[in-house]
Amino acid sequence: MTSQTEFRQANLSDLNEIWQIIQFAIASRKADGSKQWQDGYPNIDSVRTDINNSYAHVLSNENGIMAYAAVIFDIEPAYEQIEGTWLSDQNYVVVHRIAVSEKGKGQGFAKILMHEIEQLAIAKETFSIRVDTNYDNPAMLRILDQTGYQYCGEVYFRGDARKAFEKVLN
Repeated sequence: MTSQTEFRQANLSDLNEIWQIIQFAIASRKADGSKQWQDGYPNIDSVRTDINNSYAHVLSNENGIMAYAAVIFDIEPAYEQIEGTWLSDQNYVVVHRIAVSEKGKGQGFAKILMHEIEQLAIAKETFSIRVDTNYDNPAMLRILDQTGYQYCGEVYFRGDARKAFEKVLN
């Protein structure tokens, strides 16, 4: 990949482009046989809320937004109960709703996005990142493995077990 990327907080003018990326991710999960994101979540209101709460972040280049994630510097209630053990008990940043655009698929944008989120966390003196995904999401499981996240156990969202991961940055 030769293009320059920019990692930034999203704004309302990005909403439609982000929603197209989320819709592509929903369709991709379905095509892969995954149950993740097949129940009406996330939806456009989820993205709008992310933007309004300053959680929404994008990775863009000259071709537009390539990847999206909600980056939350707050406690995730679902992570308070884990069947397993987190690597640390320090403050952490949560990453949710990671998605790569159709035009960016397979070009390493998810890894770049995760790296940029790590740099943001360090800049905010938060040295732990936690994330979860479905058991049937091989693309995300591969990205987490390739970017050094360690499996910690299971957490539950809306009644479903999810694989929970953490990466300690310090």
